Amino acid sequence: MDVVILIVALLFVAFVALGVFVSVKVVRAAKRGVDRTISQARQTVEDTTLRARSLGQTGAAGELAQLRLRLRTSMRATQDALQAGVAEDASLAESVELFQRLSVHGHELDDELRQLERDPDRVRVAERLQDVRERTEQITHAADSLRWAARDRARKFAEDDLSSLSAQIDVESGALRHWSSAEVQPEREPAMWPEPEGSGAGAAGAEQAGPATGAQGGPEAIEPPDRRQQTYPWQKAPGQAKPETTT
Repeated sequence: MDVVILIVALLFVAFVALGVFVSVKVVRAAKRGVDRTISQARQTVEDTTLRARSLGQTGAAGELAQLRLRLRTSMRATQDALQAGVAEDASLAESVELFQRLSVHGHELDDELRQLERDPDRVRVAERLQDVRERTEQITHAADSLRWAARDRARKFAEDDLSSLSAQIDVESGALRHWSSAEVQPEREPAMWPEPEGSGAGAAGAEQAGPATGAQGGPEAIEPPDRRQQTYPWQKAPGQAKPETTT
């Protein structure tokens, strides 16, 4: 009895622990989903604000907004392209690592550009424009190079696969069009078994046998019946004549 109670208690503890583990995983997954949604919404709002500033403001403020917008757009496009390509091409793993290292410099530059946007000293901001402009150009150029290289690689593989597939289809099409020039003989219907009367081997044998032959190989003459020897039921047979009575 004690053993049964112990087993039941252990099963209860196991189920409780499993329930807690599953609940924690679900909560963490939901939290990641919410964080991802919030991050995407924040990025959308910030990109829209930067686009409005780059179009509506002039001078250093407008240029800083343009630099941030260009940097963020290039880095995000490269990130999406590499993440989509590495799932099909494992050789892009090294490119992903290089992009992660480049992203560190990109985030540092984005933070610096944000601080320059909020800096009230416009003279110092104008002095730093040349430096941040060159760094933005360098980072975006590296990101664009990785992105276009990954796309060119995927396109090259697609072209090679299409060429190979086209060649195989041409070979198969030629094989399908290669037929014999001789006329196709109609197929005979399979013989029935047993064969119906009057056809097949029986009929052929009867035709080959022909009329009955005599001992010397010629046909036997069929004599017509002798009507004089033919008797009828009302006639008496020969030798059975009624004896005459004597008186």
